[in-house]
Amino acid sequence: MEFLKGHGTQNDFVLLPDPDGRLELTEARVAALCDRQRGLGADGVLRIVRSAALGVESAGEWFMDYRNADGSIAEMCGNGVRVFVRHLVDSGLVSERDFVIGTRAGDRPVRMHADDSVTVEMGQATITGTSVTVVAGQPFSGVAVNVGNPHLVSVVEDDVDELDLRDQPDFDSDVFPDGVNLEFINLLGDNALKMRVHERGVGETRSCGTGTVAAVAAALHLAGTDTGEATVDIPGGRVVVGIRRGASTLTGPAEIVARGELDETWWAGLGA
Repeated sequence: MEFLKGHGTQNDFVLLPDPDGRLELTEARVAALCDRQRGLGADGVLRIVRSAALGVESAGEWFMDYRNADGSIAEMCGNGVRVFVRHLVDSGLVSERDFVIGTRAGDRPVRMHADDSVTVEMGQATITGTSVTVVAGQPFSGVAVNVGNPHLVSVVEDDVDELDLRDQPDFDSDVFPDGVNLEFINLLGDNALKMRVHERGVGETRSCGTGTVAAVAAALHLAGTDTGEATVDIPGGRVVVGIRRGASTLTGPAEIVARGELDETWWAGLGA
């Protein structure tokens, strides 16, 4: 059974080509694949499957079936989309460089550039209110943003590098009953942000694509506008986010670093 390993600004994924939708992708199997001791290690799994095989209505032939590292199903992953697109183009599954892929958050138009970076139309970033998160006993107010999945963005005065994000920060489960991605940002000026993120179902990651979109949308909202562009520095690198009324874009690198085969006995044992 084929697998690939890739990352987008060091947000890393196991890719499983499954064009006809035949894999039984259980929570246990996803969690084992993503485990960095007993599996391949990743922040999530991207199953590469045809939309028709899942019975999904989409303008795109290919559907990104994304799972978090704990096996839970997620709506969308901005870094994952870029890695997904890189594989489709490199493998010849898609011949164009402008096309559409399906996700649980809806169709996403994408463009792969000559330098192998990818721009993703991320849809609308919607400000949904405010809430509070608590990190190591310290409360941070934040702006709630929906980018097809839920986020809470907190502006931090001190350097975000000083935050201890090893444990799950507290949040209001009445506001976020399905969990939430928590972004902590420094405003650097000149349309630039610095961010760290604790992702729902994963923990702290080196990057979060939808999180960078949410961060820029929140920063613009706090500045009294809903349009603009900014660079976002995350531990894994840098991306560029554009926000406009009713839409947003995310541009950044995508790397495929390895490919191989999963052991069938190991896989079958996880199913049992």
